[in-house]
Amino acid sequence: MAGHSHWAGIKHKKGKQDKVRSKIFAKLSREITVAAKLGAKDPANNPRLRAAIQASRESNMPKENIARAISKSEIDADKNYENLRYEGFGPHNIALIIEALTDNKNRTASNIRTILQKSGGRLGETGSTAHYFFLCGVLHVSKNKISDEKILELSINAGAKDCSSRSEYHEILTEREDFYKIKSEIEKNIDSFDYSGIEWKPQTYLDTTKEESDNIIKMLETLEEDDDVQNTFVNCNIHIN
Repeated sequence: MAGHSHWAGIKHKKGKQDKVRSKIFAKLSREITVAAKLGAKDPANNPRLRAAIQASRESNMPKENIARAISKSEIDADKNYENLRYEGFGPHNIALIIEALTDNKNRTASNIRTILQKSGGRLGETGSTAHYFFLCGVLHVSKNKISDEKILELSINAGAKDCSSRSEYHEILTEREDFYKIKSEIEKNIDSFDYSGIEWKPQTYLDTTKEESDNIIKMLETLEEDDDVQNTFVNCNIHIN
């Protein structure tokens, strides 16, 4: 698979492995717990919780896991998590943005710094790589659910920034602040999304060889094993078999 910069897309493809699926569920559960803790327990009145639950369903997370994560927001009332963003460079000088959800930012920063250094990269200052990306909402709809013409019409009417059709899915881009509104509007016409989320999209993509991609994936998988790391974005095309 070439042309994917968002690690979540690749994780989704690899998610059939039990170990990978368990790690994804743990991260999704933490996001649900924090979202429920910071806002209403009813997803209809809490956009962040609604998005977290939908992401969990897209990853086939069992309903009981979701309910347990919401309940945990009351049990862990004294535990405070922070959303943090780290910027840096990976192997072959690719740019990285790493999103974390942590109750100990010193631990998280230290772990991320070590992982990047071992891969030949380095942790940068705030702002060192953000200019290589733009923040936007991303929605993927399977092509067998709706035609190119219909999804384009819906996207335009909903106020989306862009809509393009790939081989397997339609991709809709939104402004960050319009994501939940546009998602809700399009949901009126389709039953589910293949993927939805807020992403750091590269302004331009670096090309990598298969060998370089293997090194990058190894680093991304190591980052993924860290419980505090929620999402990682890179400004290159990643090739996997």
